[in-house]
Parts: sequence; structure tokens; C-alpha cells
Amino acid sequence: MSTFTNLLFHIVYSTKYRKRTIRLEWQDELYGYVGGIVRDQKGTLLKIGGVEDHVHLLAKLSPTIAISDVLRKIKSNSSKWINGRPDVSRMFEWQSGYAAFSVSESQSPSVSDYIASQAEHHRKMTFEEEFLAILRKHNIEFDTRYVFEQEIIE
Repeated sequence: MSTFTNLLFHIVYSTKYRKRTIRLEWQDELYGYVGGIVRDQKGTLLKIGGVEDHVHLLAKLSPTIAISDVLRKIKSNSSKWINGRPDVSRMFEWQSGYAAFSVSESQSPSVSDYIASQAEHHRKMTFEEEFLAILRKHNIEFDTRYVFEQEIIE
């Protein structure tokens, strides 16, 4: 028998300390670059969107590459791309973690619409509120003290 997969994921990750450092003027270029990284990892980026402090992806990923490896490549390569821009003066970083949820084919259009409406969505809700709501929706247990990286100010 041949092998067939349709592994769709809704992936969410934020900038380091949720700083609003994704600039609108290069957001589309960044999203295209991320799409290229996903393709290099044998996947397909179906939708990408976000705001200044985080990104959502709907992606079809290969069963032969661990999702953690795909995210490591996306985050390391895209942060290098951002930091190589002449208009970036402070070091850009992504948070260390991410969230990834399986998506059924039947729910793909609604997840895609949700990702496309991020700017509108975040006029009413912060990333932190959204992220905790997504974790709850997917029945993920968490301690709010450890969900988000905290900046240590000395």
C-alpha cells in the first residue's frame, strides 16, 4: 500500500517577550520568506498572518521532518533575515517556544479565515489573551506563570 498524509497544523509563535518588532513595511516580505523555508522543509504554507508581536501559520507539513525541526529552521532563518535588513537597528528575536495544533481538512477554511483576520482580531484582544484562549480551546494544561517568557530587567 502507498503512504498518504495530509498533516495540517495551526502554528503560533511570538517575538521575544512579545515585543512589537514585526514592522508592517516588511511583514509581507517576511511572510514570503517563511513560506520559502516551509517549502525547503518539504511543506506547504497555506496561510500566514499576524501582527507586530506574533505570527500564525496554517501549514501542511511533511511526515518525515519533526515539527520542532521545521519551527527551529523557520525561526532561526527568519530572524537572520530580519537582522540582516538595513532598517533593523536592534537585534530581533523570536520566543523560544511555539504552539502547534492539528487541523482537520474540514476546519482548514475557518482556520485560514481566522489567520487572515489577525489585525482586526487584535483590536479587541491581546496576544496573551488570544494565546491562552487557544490553549484552553485545545484542552492543553498550563500554568500561566510559565507560558510566556518574561524579560529580566536589571
